Amino acid sequence: MDQQTASPLAEQTDPYQTVPNQPPPLRDYDSFAADEALVEAVSRHGGRGSLDSLSALGRLAGSAKALAWAEKANAHPPVLRTFDRYGNRIDEVEFHPAWHRLMDAAVSHGLAGAAWIGGPAAHVTRAAGFMVWSGTESGHGCPISMTYAGVAALRADPEVDPTWEPGLTSHIYDFGLRPASEKAGLVCGMAMTEKQGGSDVRANTTRAVPLDAAGEYLLTGHKWFCSAPMSDLFLVLAQAPDGLTCFVVPRVLSDGTRNPFLLQRLKDKLGNRSNASAEVVFDRTWGRRLGPEGRGVATIIEMVGMTRLDCVSGSAALMRRAVAEATHHAAHRRAFGSALIDKPLMQNVLADLAVESEAATALAIRLAAAFDDDGEGEADRALHRLGVAVGKYWVTKRAIAVAAEALECLGGNGYVEESGMPRLLREAPVNSVWEGSGNVNALDVLRALSREAEAAQALIGEAALARGADKRFDAALLELEGALSRLRESDQDGAEFQARRLVERLATVLQGSLLLRFAPSPVADAFCASRLADGGATFGTLPPGVDAKAIVERARPLFG
Repeated sequence: MDQQTASPLAEQTDPYQTVPNQPPPLRDYDSFAADEALVEAVSRHGGRGSLDSLSALGRLAGSAKALAWAEKANAHPPVLRTFDRYGNRIDEVEFHPAWHRLMDAAVSHGLAGAAWIGGPAAHVTRAAGFMVWSGTESGHGCPISMTYAGVAALRADPEVDPTWEPGLTSHIYDFGLRPASEKAGLVCGMAMTEKQGGSDVRANTTRAVPLDAAGEYLLTGHKWFCSAPMSDLFLVLAQAPDGLTCFVVPRVLSDGTRNPFLLQRLKDKLGNRSNASAEVVFDRTWGRRLGPEGRGVATIIEMVGMTRLDCVSGSAALMRRAVAEATHHAAHRRAFGSALIDKPLMQNVLADLAVESEAATALAIRLAAAFDDDGEGEADRALHRLGVAVGKYWVTKRAIAVAAEALECLGGNGYVEESGMPRLLREAPVNSVWEGSGNVNALDVLRALSREAEAAQALIGEAALARGADKRFDAALLELEGALSRLRESDQDGAEFQARRLVERLATVLQGSLLLRFAPSPVADAFCASRLADGGATFGTLPPGVDAKAIVERARPLFG
């Protein structure tokens, strides 16, 4: 065929080889350095010395390989292996190699128990790292968080085996069921919840029979939820002769034999699919008492505070990832003649999401600092005790709404699994359910307000540091102070009926104070206008006069 008779199609490029108007993947960037709100929060709370190490973690978290690990760990969830090929009971869980890479990175960067070793701003640095890494994949954060919190529980009893803490605070991830003495690093899980009790752990029926006076018991019972069943040791609640008691239960005993730990099934969950959650039966399972008999709840209370802090940090991480993806998409996607990020209505939506994300970040790091800073004394400790329950209630619920709205910013692309947004949306509710649902946390706040006057004083004192900075904030703070005053005069049923409303106001006033003191004025102004004054019911309802463009530019990862 000569040139004149050649088909015109031969000279055309394949239209399917070029896809215009699509954003580049958000990967191979420093996800910590790209989060200005987090960098500033770490710096102001004494963690400037950790900025380089957090950037190293941020580069890994934003890398293509780490994001691929996250995808694979969720596409190939754990598998229960109840028996070996010969019919012997083994009760093991098999994970995809990607899970182990995620766990290894988390432990080696000190996100498990290493903060307890000490150092300047150790818990602030650890909280920031947990946020950075959780933005990549959240499921494996469950055993990482429980290991972190488990150290706090073990320290409640000076007579507990001293060989466990060094393993939990190690920077080495050492997977496999072996005696703790033979491992370079340990991971902690927990088994509290039972079918008939749920969050009402006092309804537990698992029995603990003492073996001798040295604190050894045999446990028998059925746990409805055992988190991370391949961990090395577990915190377990059971009924001892003198009441509900906490126990440390290892998977493998010191002589190398396996403790009876019968895995009945793995839970098929809405999200958190990379992580194994099991239903487990104890059948004369050996445990070491942690704390005195009958004081099980009091023994684990410090642990609950630390895991709730991680619920706040983990939810803030989900928000940040969602906002980063939404703003990145909008910056590179064009519609009706210009980039989405330049459309006024899209700017409103993105700015509203960014404000929520920054408020969550500021609160999470402030709560970590309250635990870190022993120099502030009891006031900071009281702020931590009340503030964690307040933040756990509010931030975990807002994360669900943020994930859903950010997904919609990507349109149909966001609804497709490959975008990663559906995983964020499925993951978001877990932190609201874990360590007590919204009602449980709201009631815990009421209980703290009624029993610990210093807790309310500490929170109001922290919030009042911004008094005079904004009239809308001042009005909200005055209203809150009045509500707390009336609470002391209210009947119990009336106070409980209003508990969620009160906790929401506590959270937003505290967040408003932090933003007024530390965030750029466009962010603080938008928060006060929409959260403390006349806000809309959905994202994208910021009032006129808000500098949405400045807020979005601050939140957008400058990549590509």
